[in-house]
Amino acid sequence: MNEEIIQKQYESLGISPEVYAFGKEIEQSLKERFEAIDTIAEFNQMKVIRAMQANRVSAECLNQQTSGYGYNDMGRDTLEDVYAACFKGEAALVRPQITCGTHALALALMSNLRPGDELLSPVGKPYDTLEEVIGIRPSKGSLAEYGITYKQVDMIDDKEIDFEGIKNAINERTKLVTIQRSKGYATRPTLSVDQIGEIIACVKAVKPDVICMVDNCYGEFVEDKEPLEVGADMIVGSLIKNLGGGLAPIGGYIVGTRDCVENAAYRLTSPGLGKEVGASLGVIQSFYQGLFQAPTVVAGALKGAIFAANIYEKLGFPVVPNSTESRHDIIQAVTLGSPEGVIAFCQGIQAAAPVDSYVTPEPWDMPGYDAQVIMAAGAFVQGSSIELSADGPIKPPYAVYFQGGLTWYHAKLGILMSMQKMLEAGLIKL
Repeated sequence: MNEEIIQKQYESLGISPEVYAFGKEIEQSLKERFEAIDTIAEFNQMKVIRAMQANRVSAECLNQQTSGYGYNDMGRDTLEDVYAACFKGEAALVRPQITCGTHALALALMSNLRPGDELLSPVGKPYDTLEEVIGIRPSKGSLAEYGITYKQVDMIDDKEIDFEGIKNAINERTKLVTIQRSKGYATRPTLSVDQIGEIIACVKAVKPDVICMVDNCYGEFVEDKEPLEVGADMIVGSLIKNLGGGLAPIGGYIVGTRDCVENAAYRLTSPGLGKEVGASLGVIQSFYQGLFQAPTVVAGALKGAIFAANIYEKLGFPVVPNSTESRHDIIQAVTLGSPEGVIAFCQGIQAAAPVDSYVTPEPWDMPGYDAQVIMAAGAFVQGSSIELSADGPIKPPYAVYFQGGLTWYHAKLGILMSMQKMLEAGLIKL
């Protein structure tokens, strides 16, 4: 099939010839980087298959649909063994009863901290929705209400880890260190697994019994290793991000030491019950199949992020990571400098969606945030961040955060459509 026919397909979706040509030139310059991404995806695919084979995943695991208490749910229990093996943990909790990433993080924190303990963030302020969990912003049921204090060490110039500051912040009450791998609504670099390992080594050198937890959201399968392999005690995330592969309809996970995971299980259900209850309710096949597909899906999202970085940097906008930096999560931050830019970008992403492409996203007062937020996501699973999406708070520096794309081709269309909307709004020139 020749290039002209493909271009006509894009034109039929609203992409002008000049936008298509601009994108094509960028794409051709990225072939070597895309090949490197495919190599990591191949490595991680084999890792998942090995974990499934080693734990004897069977047809019965996929077809068992427990209800009620969910006792003896072989599919659920085997899947947790697969997660533990895949991510080098002692145990795992992978449940549809965990509603989202924030819930998974809150569960991990609340189950492993006690009144009088102190929580430390060594990489600055955590993601907005955790502010109310911790009690930075007062909220019912926060850690602060239970007498758990919080301290943070900011990164130096939002770029470098302050190791001396971390050492000085650790005290006799420091019980748990939470390390957010991805940037959230910030423009600092995402942490690599090796950097996370350096932070953990610094913490453990001062106080070996501190629990080191990593918010792994958006980072799974981006590299060839995960944070448990560099000393983390827990990794936590959502199944409607990377690891669900676009198929998991809900759920979250915690993988790590047996004690940490058991504590989380008792908090999720009840003391005395723990992991023994919790029906899989017919979603377990999507959990297995989503994990199986995740390395390839993440590769497509990574290609889209790199494409976006190169596109918008060439258009003159600050991007994090920049066009040549290594990648450690699937999120691409683009500082557009105005509310109109953020809105036009998100409206372009929405217009490229397979679902709800005809609706127009607008900023709104979203629960858990301190400013209006605009979110574009025409997803098969509501709120699924591994599907093509973009969002951002309507406040300075007016940055938008692009992520996802179940296929590279869809991510490509989304970026071209965001350009198209910004061009039509007079916000860029080609």
